[in-house]
Amino acid sequence: MASRTHSLLNQAYERLLEREIDGAPTHVAVIQDGNRRYADEHGQDAADGHRAGAETTEAVLDWCAQIGVEELTLYTFSTENFDRSADERDHLFSLLEEKLREFADAERVHEREVRIRAIGETDRLPDDLRDAIDYAETKTADYDALQLNIALAYGGRAELLSAARDVARTVEAGDTAPGDIDAETIERRLYAGPARDVDLIIRTGGDERTSNFLPWHANGNEAAVFFCTPYWPAFAKKDFLRAIRTYESREQSWRRTRARRALALVRAVGGAELDEARAIVDRFREYLPRGELDGVEHNANETEPTTAD
Repeated sequence: MASRTHSLLNQAYERLLEREIDGAPTHVAVIQDGNRRYADEHGQDAADGHRAGAETTEAVLDWCAQIGVEELTLYTFSTENFDRSADERDHLFSLLEEKLREFADAERVHEREVRIRAIGETDRLPDDLRDAIDYAETKTADYDALQLNIALAYGGRAELLSAARDVARTVEAGDTAPGDIDAETIERRLYAGPARDVDLIIRTGGDERTSNFLPWHANGNEAAVFFCTPYWPAFAKKDFLRAIRTYESREQSWRRTRARRALALVRAVGGAELDEARAIVDRFREYLPRGELDGVEHNANETEPTTAD
């Protein structure tokens, strides 16, 4: 009876969260932490925890499709994970190979037009896993409704260092002038993978750190971050929806801040050269209390240049 009551309460809470959500981030990145600790708490081997975590991954893919997320990146195996025991690595690689092939053949993946890609130093992975990556990428290459990035043998610092060294070599060779180096110069040399900047990072398992994950695409974009205590296998839809709500709250706060800065500029200086600032105010006016907008339209009309007849 208690279990049924708990289930009904969870369902009611999920419906409440769904009603509160007014949109979705374009790109969600997830640090799937806690598989081994989940297994320990349930008296199981690490392999059982990884398999339970794979089931959560499938559910999250469904939830993203339901609310309109366009890109999902999963931190599945970091460069630091190579330090784990050979037995655990071998099992994890076998599970990843199995799941990649299963995903590539899954009816729901093709119905939802999910494109699967691997990012990271995949040349360090076993041949069988690399074959499975090629299989999944080839089978889903023509889709673009939802992009699923699997970060394998991935390390954010290594990615940035590799890009920086590549740029340094082109400067040394005289092919690039130092003054011509910009964000696009770096981005062209990053791992082929994320198509969009990250809007929201989710980390399970209780740790509050981003662990070298997508520093260019996430930290550089000031992504919202949601930390939660459930281990990855226990991560539920209500946790996912709470993360989305956190993103929405942060996005609204950012828009309000930007509108207030533009509003202050319009009031302080005025003039036709501030059309862009006024445009920002107009774009985000719904996030400002009406009282803060008093006089802005009048100010704008007074400062419009006149044209002689």
